[in-house]
Amino acid sequence: MSDTVPPAEPLQFGWEEWISLPDLGVPALRAKVDTGARTSALHAFDIETFGPSSKPKVRFTVHPIPGRDDLVIPCSAPIIDRREVASSNGEKELRYVIESTLSVNGDAWPIEITLTNRSSMTSRMLLGRQALKDHISIQATDRFLQPELSYDVYHTTRMREVQPNRALRIAVLSREDNYSTRRLVEEGEKRGHSVEVINTTRCYMAINAMAPEVHYDGKRLPRFDAIIPRIGASITPYGTAIIRQFETIGTYCVNGSDGISASRDKLYAHQIMARAKIGMPNTAFAASPKDTGNLIGLVGTAPLIVKLLESTQGKGVVLAETKKAAESVIDAFRGLKANFLVQDFVKEAAGEDIRCLVIGGKVVASMKRTGADGDFRSNLHRGGSAKSVRINKEERETAIRAAKAFNLNMAGVDLLRSEAGPKVLEVNSSPGFEGIENSTGKNIVGKLYDQIESRVRPAPVRRRKTAPAKAKSKQ
Repeated sequence: MSDTVPPAEPLQFGWEEWISLPDLGVPALRAKVDTGARTSALHAFDIETFGPSSKPKVRFTVHPIPGRDDLVIPCSAPIIDRREVASSNGEKELRYVIESTLSVNGDAWPIEITLTNRSSMTSRMLLGRQALKDHISIQATDRFLQPELSYDVYHTTRMREVQPNRALRIAVLSREDNYSTRRLVEEGEKRGHSVEVINTTRCYMAINAMAPEVHYDGKRLPRFDAIIPRIGASITPYGTAIIRQFETIGTYCVNGSDGISASRDKLYAHQIMARAKIGMPNTAFAASPKDTGNLIGLVGTAPLIVKLLESTQGKGVVLAETKKAAESVIDAFRGLKANFLVQDFVKEAAGEDIRCLVIGGKVVASMKRTGADGDFRSNLHRGGSAKSVRINKEERETAIRAAKAFNLNMAGVDLLRSEAGPKVLEVNSSPGFEGIENSTGKNIVGKLYDQIESRVRPAPVRRRKTAPAKAKSKQ
């Protein structure tokens, strides 16, 4: 909440006034003044709690303009109480209570607000005695004694500027308790968000046209602001099906299901990169054992790389230093009925590659990885080492183009430095953070949250294309 100072002199209020709630991103709201009510009440929809039980929060949506349910402002705030409130017709309701800043004509002070559905009321908000105490002089026969505001503000680009940094509810789809998962939780909670780790394989789906849902441990999962997929290669088909379900619901997913699926299919991934004219080692694929000689000829001369399509972290990747060795490896893979690629070996890379971390269309960090002694593979999981490296313009542009080709908001792009320019080896849709954060000293996960926040904290949402005419400022 912003610093607030109550007015030195009592303000003159009529029975209805224009107010602002800047902490909630509501710059213009008409409120009814009711000295018979103790606590103020705000018209709120989709009220849902989240966060730890020791510091619970509530999120909700506000429709600030009467009759304009297509205009939606998402809000969140810490819960300060839960209180039984009697409405004007005598019905009692248990409501969440939050604290927010009330702003009127340049003066501002904190007030308590209960959240409730006021769809049957003509006013979006009611101001009770607690909000008026010591600050307001009431003229019960007048209205709009303070400067009038306009609903027009909701139809301008300025709305993005007035939106507060509301807390988000984020799910990390992961089966592992590793550095990357822990950092995602740690960084998100440090920013005030609620971050939950969801085991992907324990999710299941209700697939229907009107109300698609994702369930987990016997319950429907709540509405998340964003999903961060950390889908292991072994569960790619099921994991991407879960992400598709979240996409159907309308949840923002850092990486989409199509991009993850394409990046995991090494053959399709190389075809995508070829179509996008992204530099990569000469690559060939064939199914018939009769084509082994021609397959090798398409790539070039030995040494060659023979790579299983399902390989991860350097497993299933073999260096064949002679043509005969390449034929033997290919025959062995075919004997196992395994699908594989054959690639040219870039000698000048000398067992080193560069991992570029792309987030939101920008390279936020890069590191050089060097293989362990005697190993041409530079994977850190296989004993390789890493250090920060400065990349040139061509390498940066290549990494960005590669991530864009797969429509990935976050990607680890691995490339080799060759005499002909950068060659992309792989685009990883679930890159680890430990090696690159340790080698570069950068807060990479923070960069990811910057991107998430910029995507899910937009200006008010309009739910339909055709909306009724704007409401007049006076009614």
